[in-house]
Amino acid sequence: MGEKMKRETNNRTNGKTDDKPRGKKNDRETKGGESKFSTKRDKKPRKSEEHGPKTGKSSHKFEERGTKDDKKPHKFEGRGEQDDRKPRKFEGRGPKEDRNSRRFDDRKSQHKFDGFNREEEGVTEETFIIVGKNPVMEAFRSGQEIDKLLVLKDNTDHVLKKIMDNAKKRNIIIHSVEKAKLDYLSEGEVHQGVVALMAPFPYSTIDDILNHAKKNGRDPLIVILDHLTDPHNLGAIIRSANLCGADGIIIPNRRSASLTAVSVKASSGAVSHTPIVKVTNLSQVIEDLKKKGFWIMAADMDGQPYYKADYKGSLAIIIGNEGAGISANVKKQCDFTVSIPIHGEIESFNASAAAAVILSEAAKQRF
Repeated sequence: MGEKMKRETNNRTNGKTDDKPRGKKNDRETKGGESKFSTKRDKKPRKSEEHGPKTGKSSHKFEERGTKDDKKPHKFEGRGEQDDRKPRKFEGRGPKEDRNSRRFDDRKSQHKFDGFNREEEGVTEETFIIVGKNPVMEAFRSGQEIDKLLVLKDNTDHVLKKIMDNAKKRNIIIHSVEKAKLDYLSEGEVHQGVVALMAPFPYSTIDDILNHAKKNGRDPLIVILDHLTDPHNLGAIIRSANLCGADGIIIPNRRSASLTAVSVKASSGAVSHTPIVKVTNLSQVIEDLKKKGFWIMAADMDGQPYYKADYKGSLAIIIGNEGAGISANVKKQCDFTVSIPIHGEIESFNASAAAAVILSEAAKQRF
């Protein structure tokens, strides 16, 4: 009986299945048409299926380039053989021996620049050139004779306008010039748009220095420069000497820096207020000063500390050359020597810096 019931159950199950045959999955219908699953075959194929069979599918981007031998060469491969390449800038110059060497003859003349001729403008080697706003204004204040004023063309600077107005009152010739001409005359110094041309610098005499001190009611203080060669140092020492109350500067005629646009600019106009004497023989001048009651002080390495010395009375301070210092013959004539103590690793101060330190001590004691 159990076996009979089992067969009937199987028959019922099979009959239920046969009442509604499944058919194939893709042929089934729903009330509204095809089943939602029946559209899978007709829907847009996936991106990977568009390639077709694996053997016939489109090759990837890197396969479209072709074989290694047929692929488009890289940028550096497309130049062709090395001999056909366009030469680089340094390769196009040719062999070293074929290059045109720079000749000193090809340089511009020392006295000419872009159509400007020193001689035609009345500028000679002895012409004194003042560069910059403050130095030119100091020259006006000191009453120096200025022959010609060169001002930057089409400028709108109010200080330059003030300088031009001052020059017109003094009947000084004014020329508006290009910047290139000012650059040439200033010899690389910052001209600030103005250059003044003067007659050769009016050097003073020893008597002028003594009279300068007498006029101010004090014992004379003189700075002697023993063959200083740097024009910047010369200008800076003149500036320090003026600020510290020195009555004059003495420089040798030969083997020494002279007053140029560089030194005048470095002095910030102090050359217009400080008597400067140019002499032939320093030793003879020192002997003459001794006869007038001067003490001679040397600023050198082997002296006593500068702040322990006595700077009062008629005094001449000697500053030596930037490298060699004070010459042996001059040093023998000095009454005493002072030095600046050194606490660092380098050996000495710059000549203009040393002069400023010593002169400031002189001003402290004298005034």
